[in-house]
Amino acid sequence: MKKLFSILFMTTFLFTACSSDGERGPQGPPGQDGLDPASATIFEVNSDFFYDAEANLWTTDFLTFADFTDVEVLETDVVLIYRLDAVGQLDDGSDVDEWSMLPQNFFTDEGTIQYVFNHTFVDTEIFIDGNYDLSGLSDDFTTGQIFRVAIIPANFYESANFDSSNFGSLMKALELKEQDIKKAGSLK
Repeated sequence: MKKLFSILFMTTFLFTACSSDGERGPQGPPGQDGLDPASATIFEVNSDFFYDAEANLWTTDFLTFADFTDVEVLETDVVLIYRLDAVGQLDDGSDVDEWSMLPQNFFTDEGTIQYVFNHTFVDTEIFIDGNYDLSGLSDDFTTGQIFRVAIIPANFYESANFDSSNFGSLMKALELKEQDIKKAGSLK
């Protein structure tokens, strides 16, 4: 019993002796909450696809993020890609771009094709896949295709309230304007 009392006394003494933190120091500088959309970026590319006969698909060159943006891309970041589907007209006669999020399906006379992509935190590649021989796919699908690649920090994406399938909603959530999009020009 005497040993138990001694151990209990020493433990209590150690915890109470270490519990004094001293005076409180000055307030530190304000930090970021991790939800800042400023680290998100969007870039636009105009790309032609080339046919890979062995895989029976059309593909772009790899789009290496460092070639288009200075933003550090992390493995946890979300990558979304949109394809310019059409240019419509508003009531006032002005043009408006119509963007569709990938994957995007098309039903042709031969079967179904789909624009899809894969990515790492270094690059992305866009494909046209289908359920038939794609070697004769129309140039309408394979040349002069305009894509916008959005790289969004995962913590912002998870906490933001927007419709990711709607490009305008994404732009609003990221507080970006059309002039903030980096236009890369044509890739071959």
